[in-house]
Amino acid sequence: MNKQRYLLVVSGPSGAGKDTVVSRMMQKHPEIEISVSATTRAPRAGETDGENYYFLTNEQFEEKIDRGEMLEYVNYCGKYYGTPKSEVDGRLDRGTTVVLVIEVVGAANIKKLYPESTLIFIMPPSMDELPRDRERRGDCRPAQAGRGRTALCQRV
Repeated sequence: MNKQRYLLVVSGPSGAGKDTVVSRMMQKHPEIEISVSATTRAPRAGETDGENYYFLTNEQFEEKIDRGEMLEYVNYCGKYYGTPKSEVDGRLDRGTTVVLVIEVVGAANIKKLYPESTLIFIMPPSMDELPRDRERRGDCRPAQAGRGRTALCQRV
């Protein structure tokens, strides 16, 4: 890639394959940096705080919201997920191409804040498989995983 900085927003429903697509892109372009999101969910096996996510308590996350430190956030299956402003602005200020991997509602908010950003929407192989994928990963309880397609993420 050239020296111009970019903000790429990769979005789609949970379980659609966003992380897989970004992983392949990173193999071809290691100069790109992924913004680390914050969450209040528990770490999964092998995840590291500050590398995969910033793992926060509800109180810590809500304090960041109140201080205007979150660019976007959602409450998904009872857990907060969001993008710290510093994660994006710091990288863009250094001239780095930044990738955000976020849900659909958050992507729309980022586009409003950063109109020059590029949005990439990932469609899942099958909408019928999404609830099973989310349940398998432990994202939601079975009743939550099967909620309607338009309720994949709910704005706080």
